This record gives sequence, C-alpha cells and structure tokens, in this order.
Amino acid sequence: MSDVEEIRLEPCEPGVLTPADLRTLFLFEKLTDEQLGWLATHGCTMRVPAGGLVIREGDPAEAFFVLLSGTIALTRRVGEDEVTTIRTEQRGVYMGATQAYLRDDGVPRSYMASMRALSDSEFFMVSSADFGWLMREWFPMAIHLLEGLALGMRSSQAAIGERQRLAALGALSAGLMHELNNPAAAAARATSALRQRVAAMRMKLGKLAAGKVAPDRLTALLELQEEVIERAAKSPTLTAMQTADLEDALGEWMDERNITGGWDVAPVFAQGGIDTACLTELESRLASPELLDQAIHWIGYALETEQLMSDIEDATGRVSSLVHSAKQYSHLDRAAHQWIDVHVGLESTLVMLAHKIGDEVRVVKEYDRELPQIPAHPAELNQVWTNLIDNAVQAMSGVGTLTIRTFREDDRLVVSVGDTGPGVPPEIRKRVFEPFFTTKPVGEGTGLGLDISYRIVVNGHGGDISVESRPGDTRFLVRLPFAEPASS
Repeated sequence: MSDVEEIRLEPCEPGVLTPADLRTLFLFEKLTDEQLGWLATHGCTMRVPAGGLVIREGDPAEAFFVLLSGTIALTRRVGEDEVTTIRTEQRGVYMGATQAYLRDDGVPRSYMASMRALSDSEFFMVSSADFGWLMREWFPMAIHLLEGLALGMRSSQAAIGERQRLAALGALSAGLMHELNNPAAAAARATSALRQRVAAMRMKLGKLAAGKVAPDRLTALLELQEEVIERAAKSPTLTAMQTADLEDALGEWMDERNITGGWDVAPVFAQGGIDTACLTELESRLASPELLDQAIHWIGYALETEQLMSDIEDATGRVSSLVHSAKQYSHLDRAAHQWIDVHVGLESTLVMLAHKIGDEVRVVKEYDRELPQIPAHPAELNQVWTNLIDNAVQAMSGVGTLTIRTFREDDRLVVSVGDTGPGVPPEIRKRVFEPFFTTKPVGEGTGLGLDISYRIVVNGHGGDISVESRPGDTRFLVRLPFAEPASS
C-alpha cells in the first residue's frame, strides 16, 4: 500500500448494537449489564467496503476495533515491503488501540500494524480514550498485571529476538565458512603445486634445449604432448581399483625402459587415464631412446599441470557455487515477495546446512520438478526449511535418512521434510508449534523454531504446517497455496 493512501471510512453509526448484541462477542460475554450498556452508548458501528484501509501502521492509535463481519488482513512494514501477519474472518477478533490501558509514559501510542478490509466488513469501534478508561476502571488489578506482562514481554522478546538473529547469523556464517574452507584450501594447495610444476617444466625445457634436440624432434615432442593432454581430457573416469592397476602397469613399463623415477611419474599418467599402449605409441613416434626419459617427464609435467588447473577450476567453481547458494538462501539482492521455485530455496538451504547434516545422514530428494512457481517470501521460507532440516538432523542424532519431497495436493504445493528418528509422541505432537515449547535439553533450544515456522507459513503465506509421526518415520508437511492470496 502507498504511504500516502487516504483512509476513507464511512461515518460511525452509534447505538446500533444493543447490550445483548455485544454479549455475543467473546470479548464482552462476561461483562455486567451495566458495563454492556456503557459500551453500547460509547461505541458505534462502522462499515468499511472491500479494499478499504481501516488503520495504518505508525498512525496515532485513536480507536479500538472489534470485527463483526467480513474478512480483514493485518500487515507490517519490513523495509520497502508489506508483510501480511494475520488474515482472518473470525467474528469478535480485535485490533487497533489495544494498549490504550497502559499508563501514560510520554510515548505516543501508535498502531503497530495496518489493517485493510478484504471484503465488505463491519466493526464495533470504541475510542482509545474510552477503551483505556474502561480497562483501568473496571479491571484495576488486571491492568497492573497486564502492564507488568507487557513491559516484561517487550524486554524478553527483544532480548530473545536479538539472540535468535545472532544465532541464525552465526549458524549461517559457520556453515558457509566450513563449506568454503575445503575448496579454498584445495585451490591453495593446487596453486602451490602448480608453481612447482611450472618451474620444473622450465628447467626441463632448458635441458631439452641444451641437449641440442633437433627442431623437428622438439616439434614432434610438443605435438605428442598436446595429443596426450587431449586424450587425458577425453578418457573415462576410472575406479580406485582400476587406477591402482594402471599405475602398476605404467610403473613396470617405465622400469623396463629405465625411466628415472618411474614410480613417481606413473600415478600422474594413471590419473589422466593414459595407458601403456599410449606410451608405446609415444615411444615409437619419438624414435629416440635417449630422449624418452626426458620426454616422459616433460609430458608428465604438462599432464600434471593440466590436472592442477582443473583442480583449481573445480575449487573456485565450488566457491562461486557456495556464494551463489548463500545469496539464494539470504535473498539479499531480491525483493522480499516474489514468485519462486521452491526447490531453489531447498537446495540452497541444504548447501548451507551441509556441515550440520554430516556424512552419516543420507539425504534423499524426491522433487516434483513440474510444480509451478508460488508467491512467497523466499528468505522467510528458507528460515522454515532451516528449522525443519536442523530439527530432523538433531532428532536422528546425526545418523539416519533425511527425505525431502515436493508434490501437489489439490491447489497447494506440499514440502515434506522427513527423518528416521525416534518420532514425536502423541501427547507432544499437538504442542510442537507452541511458543517456547521444546523437547531439547536446557540450553540447546529456545522453543521458537517451530513457532516461527508456523507463523511464517500460516500467517505470512496463507498455508498450513502439520506433523505426522511414528517411530522411524516423522514428517513435517508444509502446504503452500499456488495462487496469490488477496493482498493488503
């Protein structure tokens, strides 16, 4: 919504709701007849057409609203985007100046969210001054408790929220650094070895030249070198056993011809898939036994140089891939809300959590790649995948099978994260999405992971999240709509 959009509300109609009508709202059902009469006198009924903006985040909190009919959505501003936090049509829900009862501490009270009517809606409205007065006068003890709770929750939520963000950032940084370390170290090792091989090639070239090699022989040697490198590039990948057998055969071939350090050179040719037939052909075309030793080492250096450059290319490619996955995971360069392929986020999350998943967890991916894109906040969904995958790995104690499936279920896309852990007992299953509920030992969990996931999926995306569990097969199912929900 635009920051300058006008709020055009129809005039509030007083006296429409009777005390009996008010008693049907769960918020007022325990009030006395006298209190209901006061409310009926001081409140009024407001109608808002579909699409109308009722309150705007940041504006002075001047009214308290109770929904009588229709569908509304509450949104919060995050950067340049509007994030839907609640979408409901439940009669009796309330919003607006909900903290008008707090003592005046000099801080202006403002609306904490924006509210828009998604369909023609009707509200019962009380001014913030009247609502604050009735709360303080009718429920003085409750107000003292609420003030303490409000201030305490505000402080604890700020502290826990900051800790959660730091923990998430730390986990992402640790995972990324762990994954970057291996290819970076491999590239450094290959670069160091490459420098040595290039220096050896320069020396070998000098020796060949000093040996007064005929120009035609030197040209033939260079042609042979290129042919061997090309053949190595096209050779099939060998198993460890096949490579070991080939090393033995090449070593014996070189020993028979008194090649200096043949057992050191043989692994280089074996790694490139060069067999004894290729060396025999090289020997016959060279037609110079006295040059064979130097030629074998010269070509070996060239072959190893190519292999090292391939290693560096693979390592730097891996680094680039990890950085790309990190960008996909965090979506730092993208809008908060967009149409996405859910598989991209799942893959980037698996990359970021590879160090936590470890080698003893088998990852099975059963993706339906034909699924269409969905409207979503990708960074928020990645937080959901992170929580579910991390919990699954912990439930299996780092050993088992992690299965991630995507499939269609009517008009929704379903992401299933399954593990082979001990399962979630029935008495706990219904509480797993409650705030601060955790089965982890003290100090190992805040109990906010699944609560946050629930709010992101249900409130933020209009979806659903559920759990199915039995020993050896626990699955968290996230259902997300294919269609764009009615937006604020």
